[in-house]
Amino acid sequence: MGRGDETEAVHRVHVASTDGLRIGDDVVTFLRSSAKPIQAIPLAEAYDDLAVEELAIACASHRAAPEQLAAARLLLERAGATVDDLECGPQEGRPEGRLGHNCSGKHAGFLAVCRANGWPFDGYRLAEHPLQRRLAELVGPAETAIDGCGIPTFALPLSEAAALLLRTPARIADAMRARPELLGYPDGDDTLLIRALPGTIAKAGAEGLLCAAVGGVGYAFKVEDGNLRALRPALAHVFGLEQFARVELENSRGEAVGSIRLA
Repeated sequence: MGRGDETEAVHRVHVASTDGLRIGDDVVTFLRSSAKPIQAIPLAEAYDDLAVEELAIACASHRAAPEQLAAARLLLERAGATVDDLECGPQEGRPEGRLGHNCSGKHAGFLAVCRANGWPFDGYRLAEHPLQRRLAELVGPAETAIDGCGIPTFALPLSEAAALLLRTPARIADAMRARPELLGYPDGDDTLLIRALPGTIAKAGAEGLLCAAVGGVGYAFKVEDGNLRALRPALAHVFGLEQFARVELENSRGEAVGSIRLA
């Protein structure tokens, strides 16, 4: 990252793909929100009549925009649940209590899965609950820890994480491509990548992770220091997207003061 004529910060990005691309190291990283399209599989299996926005919001790390909250409410209604049943907790500065949490769509989908299978709502976030056991089977053997929203998250080498989204069922992938604006922020790297490369799906996770499936090849990008701002130039380098090559930085006055770009 440069400010003026000086380099102010350096971010190292590791990349792996299923067709053998390796940049940097095969680091082990927690999947965090990049696993959401896989975590939505039991929801897609449970219901044949899901709206596109229900599947998309189940994969989202949303910003609590009105259309995103409305989509999460659809899943709560399907589950016969209320906001109080969500076990993600609230996030400071966000509206609507637990519904405003950026993972509420995933959690509302979890409640809908529990209803379809006759599983209890209480404790659905815990590793011993039948829902979490099913999700662990879908990911496969991995070290686990607790994610920011309270559920288990899984650690994999980047080379294995690269294959993750290739296992996304067509219904879920189609929903992500149809409603990428529900997945996160309008300028989110995953949303923009889906729009830039037709047929692509992508999902960012916390701490500088992004997984994608592009043309039948799986990719995983990991910023070593966890700063998501370094992802876009790396995406530009791998996918030849010139519009991603430089991220302009502005001060509080809206003035250009520097940029993030490849070294």
